[in-house]
Amino acid sequence: MWRGAVSSDLPKAEFYAELATQVEGLIAEEPDSIANMANCAALIFHSVPRLNWAGFYLLKGGELVLGPFQGAPACIRIPLGSGVCGKAAQDRAVLRVADVTKFPDHIACDTASRSEIVLPMTSADSFLLGVLDVDSPEVNRFDEQDEAGLRKIAQLVAAKL
Repeated sequence: MWRGAVSSDLPKAEFYAELATQVEGLIAEEPDSIANMANCAALIFHSVPRLNWAGFYLLKGGELVLGPFQGAPACIRIPLGSGVCGKAAQDRAVLRVADVTKFPDHIACDTASRSEIVLPMTSADSFLLGVLDVDSPEVNRFDEQDEAGLRKIAQLVAAKL
């Protein structure tokens, strides 16, 4: 059983470096992508402070479909271009939203969410695979260091899809 823990007392860059190391350890020998995403969602949710949702949406049939996650039940299907996840996926660009209530076309899957970061996951040849979506009940929760750290984790998971 996995008992890894990342101390939130570490400076943020060190915290995310350690979290990425733990993600690598979790997924290194496991070929099943669903198992890997499930463990990574749990690790993120239980390690990164002040979150209310962490998980994955996968591109299927031209839309994002809910994958493994931790948190309240979520929207199952999101059209490309809709909401924060759909916009990040369509543009293949990280979206860091300080206040989701001010984001045009925000999809409120969990009304407790106030800020959100969505990181597209692409294959080595730039094919969109899905997104890593992380929400917080705090406004302006995510900064550049969170983005850099979570980007690395999204890349690690994408390489195993």
